[in-house]
Amino acid sequence: MTETEIKQMLAQGERLTLECKKAKTELPKSVWESYSAFANTIGGYILLGIDENRKETDVDKRFTIIGVDNIPKIIFDLWNTINSNKVNRNILLDSDVEVTTIDKKSIVCIHVPQADWRMKPVFLNENPYKGSFKRNHEGDYHCTEMEVRAMIRDANEDGNDGGLLDGFTLDDIDANTLHGYRNQFKILNADHDWNDKDDKEFLRLLGGYTKNRQTGKEGLTVAGLMMFGTGLAIRERFGNFRMDYLDMSHLEGEERYRNRLTYDGRWENNLYQFFRIVMPKLTFDLPHPFHMVGYQRVDDTPQMKAVREGFTNSIIHSDLFLDSGILRIEKHDDCLCLRNPGNLKLPIENIYEGGVSKARNPRIQNMLRMIGYGENIGSGFPKIISAWQKAGWGKPELIDKYELQEVELRLPIPNETGGQTDGQTGGQTGGQTGGQTGGQTGGQIGGQTGSPKTIEKVFELIKDNPYITRQELVDKLAIKASAIQKHIEKLKAQKRIERVGSSTFGGHWEIKE
Repeated sequence: MTETEIKQMLAQGERLTLECKKAKTELPKSVWESYSAFANTIGGYILLGIDENRKETDVDKRFTIIGVDNIPKIIFDLWNTINSNKVNRNILLDSDVEVTTIDKKSIVCIHVPQADWRMKPVFLNENPYKGSFKRNHEGDYHCTEMEVRAMIRDANEDGNDGGLLDGFTLDDIDANTLHGYRNQFKILNADHDWNDKDDKEFLRLLGGYTKNRQTGKEGLTVAGLMMFGTGLAIRERFGNFRMDYLDMSHLEGEERYRNRLTYDGRWENNLYQFFRIVMPKLTFDLPHPFHMVGYQRVDDTPQMKAVREGFTNSIIHSDLFLDSGILRIEKHDDCLCLRNPGNLKLPIENIYEGGVSKARNPRIQNMLRMIGYGENIGSGFPKIISAWQKAGWGKPELIDKYELQEVELRLPIPNETGGQTDGQTGGQTGGQTGGQTGGQTGGQIGGQTGSPKTIEKVFELIKDNPYITRQELVDKLAIKASAIQKHIEKLKAQKRIERVGSSTFGGHWEIKE
């Protein structure tokens, strides 16, 4: 590191990735707390030979370069200690320790990289629960037991969702959810051998059911319960974890939100249901073309695919075991915000570059991939960025909130692209699929109540989103509810669709043809 680079760092003040130590004549003991903290967070620099007056608010006066007197001794003590049992891992290379001269004074610069996820936690004195540190903007702090356990979980090469849940059996699976998933699986994988398996074997092959060969016990895995379980069983085992969707766009007056999906007893709150119900709501008013090729609706865009990818990532990277984890999806006027519990396992620059991926929940990742959702080769996030840039909507932002143990993906949406909220009526042009009450131009999907084409549009909308409500059909097609009901009854009579579950909320349509 050059003199100029160090002075630039000092001009910005001590922060998340910079720690200064006086170290005039000896290696300070506190250097190891900073070593652990940087390794367990996002890496950083420890500068020896610089005194900091924390009471000084003027950055130009806060740091004093005093230099290190005995460079060979300081460096010898550093390497000698780091290779002892003082710390559990040495993650430094020779090139990570440099000596730089500033104002004729010697400064020791130690670059501490972020530890690989398989090496965390990096801790002191042979005790991970008392010797693990992390970094925030206030400096180094002792990790909580929850933070240590999270790092230990993340170090598991096999992921976090494959463990056998003692006492949880097929009785804890929601039959409608699994049936809906298998139907979607069969549509996309018509010739797959798994289609002929019974539910237990299908789940086992998918990673949702397992057997302990040592004890003979068998049952659901974490992935099986969280994807397909009943809400009651999930809350019994994972009462710490919540799913929440909020539509906070187009608010009026004192409104806090326009639409919400959370635990209310009206739907089986597993991940598959959450994904299937929320995904259409999230992309409801994103501008996209609409046209029919035969009976097939074609209206996908790179931006809609990007939203699906972002949502999928939020699920497969969620830490399901945190004390108070929330998978929270929000829609605002100017952005979509997707938050999942758990910090990033990989350095954020690696995620932006792509090519590397390591999901916390690889079995859930595979379950979603088998029905067409999510990349598994590390290319997902670059595709999200590319889709947004092509639309001219700005750059998506990935934020790792270390202290909150949460990752947030923000997808900016210019106001001029915003359409209607879920179920809102109003006019827009240019291919919008939001509900419209009058004749508009450019790809409106409304039509005459009695038109033969209308029933096919109803069918395609249901096929595209089996969780669509009658009111959403009314809004999208701009026809009366009574007409929608007639079309639905006709489709049911033709045995093209069938209602599964509640007829009012939480149920879904099954495509029969």
